[in-house]
Amino acid sequence: MPRITRDQVKVPVDVMPEFREAYIENYLKATRETGRLMLFACDQKIEHLNADFYGEGIDESDADPEHLFQIASQGTIGVMAGQRGLIAHYAMDYPEVNYLVKVNSKTNLVKVSQDDPYSPQLHELEAVLAMRDAGVNIVGLGYTIYLGSEYESTMLAEAGELIAEAHANGLIVVLWIYPRGKAVGDREKAPETIAGAAGVAVCLGADFVKVNPPVATEGASSAENLHIASVAAGRCGLVCAGGSKADPREFLSSLYDQIHVGGACGNATGRNIHMRSLDEAVRLTQAISAITLDDASVEDAEAIFNGDARFTL
Repeated sequence: MPRITRDQVKVPVDVMPEFREAYIENYLKATRETGRLMLFACDQKIEHLNADFYGEGIDESDADPEHLFQIASQGTIGVMAGQRGLIAHYAMDYPEVNYLVKVNSKTNLVKVSQDDPYSPQLHELEAVLAMRDAGVNIVGLGYTIYLGSEYESTMLAEAGELIAEAHANGLIVVLWIYPRGKAVGDREKAPETIAGAAGVAVCLGADFVKVNPPVATEGASSAENLHIASVAAGRCGLVCAGGSKADPREFLSSLYDQIHVGGACGNATGRNIHMRSLDEAVRLTQAISAITLDDASVEDAEAIFNGDARFTL
């Protein structure tokens, strides 16, 4: 079982001295004192509208936004990521959840064929800090960059400023970096593109970066190609997006390989969890966390998902 102590947390020097202890506390909360991140991504209500929450193959409970918070509360996660307004509506009833506020978002209505993607910043950091000061358990911020978009300069500048301000106030930052746009074309998941995104994240000062798994190439699996990106990320922990709902064993096997072959330090999973019933979703968070936070085997994690074993930290 990987564990880290307070003195093992590498605190960036842009964290102000008076907030150093707050940063350490937030980092340990988000990683469950392991240095690895189990991020429950709940930002799709803007990103994908209602398509991820209602329809064929999706449990009917997912239509209610509170389903996300019930999973986060009853399951085993490190941090729940969602927009500020979503968290503001429900955090009072789920104060124990570690929250990461997604600072920018866009819908999927405008396609790349119409215009390169741009995810606008929805509010200033002060609005997040005000919620934290009011007692909401906010441990960090999240921000999406579409690298290669003609609007990347705006997103890079916004992200850089937010990271500096967030660190100064003791918050951790997770960047979502997706190479996308006409200049990128079909190279969105090419190993060199994903590694490039990881390098951008560490240069901006992020604590973690969420990327899509790179494609397999001749002679190298996706996980083997991911290792290139993990090295490029340096001290910025790299985690992979979970994608849409998939077979649990297939997903858990991929996650295991991403960590133990690809060098990832966790995962960022949303749809594959919340599209399920509450009971099934909770069991899947426990199975994912068993691999991510406790180095469990795929077989042991699958037993947890099937209800044949239990996982507690």
